Amino acid sequence: MLSPKNKRFAYRIIPFGLIWLLSGWVFLLVELAATGSFSELPATAIQMDFQIFLLSSLAITAVGLLIGFIELKYLDHVFSNKKFALRLFYKLLIYSLIFFLVIFVTFPVAASLELNTHLLDTRVWHKYFNYLVSVTHLSTAIQLATALLLSLFYSEISEFAGQNVLLNFFIGKYHVPREEERIFMFLDMKSSTTIAEKLGHLEYFKLLREYYNCFSDAIIQYEGEIYQYVGDEIILSWKIRSARSDNRCLNCFFAMKENLRRREDWFREQFGLVPTFKAGIHLGKVTTGEIGIIKKDILFTGDVLNATARIQGLCNTYDVDLIISADLVKQLGSNLHHDVKFLGKVELRGKQEKKELFTLLSN
Repeated sequence: MLSPKNKRFAYRIIPFGLIWLLSGWVFLLVELAATGSFSELPATAIQMDFQIFLLSSLAITAVGLLIGFIELKYLDHVFSNKKFALRLFYKLLIYSLIFFLVIFVTFPVAASLELNTHLLDTRVWHKYFNYLVSVTHLSTAIQLATALLLSLFYSEISEFAGQNVLLNFFIGKYHVPREEERIFMFLDMKSSTTIAEKLGHLEYFKLLREYYNCFSDAIIQYEGEIYQYVGDEIILSWKIRSARSDNRCLNCFFAMKENLRRREDWFREQFGLVPTFKAGIHLGKVTTGEIGIIKKDILFTGDVLNATARIQGLCNTYDVDLIISADLVKQLGSNLHHDVKFLGKVELRGKQEKKELFTLLSN
């Protein structure tokens, strides 16, 4: 069973393989349309049959997956502080070397299959060197460059939009609005206005970026979906599954607190302070759907969002870091492995029905 982190990594890599496979098929179809038959391909090209088609499809998919692995595991982190144009330039140099090595390995293998001979046959390498100086090689380079650019743009866009958001757009999951039951966590930095005034806007933004980075591993580990960043506030969401899995929101809260605690000395050294946060968690029904024409987004609407925001706003009133609703306590039942303290029955602003609120005394 894959961990949530490894599962997310796998989901991010698979589209690379699909992009490369589909682009390869498109270029193959274009060549077929241009020549009218695979038998009319240039002599420098590998003549196509089912075995060669299958091998080339597997090879180009493997290349796409390899590119995805290198991109997400290494290069994305190495060049994260570079401008997009520089990132693209450096990556193109690295991938050009990889492509040369891939062609050096795969072309002779395919040529040996076509000629029905072994790899050391001089005819295989004669065909390979003719290929290197041919228009076929140029066509292949254009194909690889196109697939690479598509992969890199996918990588950039998926990071901005969010993995699930991009996938949901592609499959049209929320093209028709649907009703869902979800858990929401509104998490807000304490004394953010005071901190911003003390640090100034630029330093405050740097702090905010590092502050959010501290939460990434916990959010991935406990499968939280980032709905929105609103200044110093982050809104997380989970689809309601079962009492056992819905405990993820509380585990995520404590993991984020622990990750921030581990970097206390670093924040103190860099900014002269340690940011802290408070959170409110609630659950309920929302309507989820695509919205917007100039800029599309996936939007949640429902009373649960307003209620969660107001629950979080009461943390200062009760001098606690976390407030959860009675609805969440009831949902978790015996899977709530924490001691709870009843805070009171509160009429939330704009709501007639009072809500029972709790905080957690221990992890």
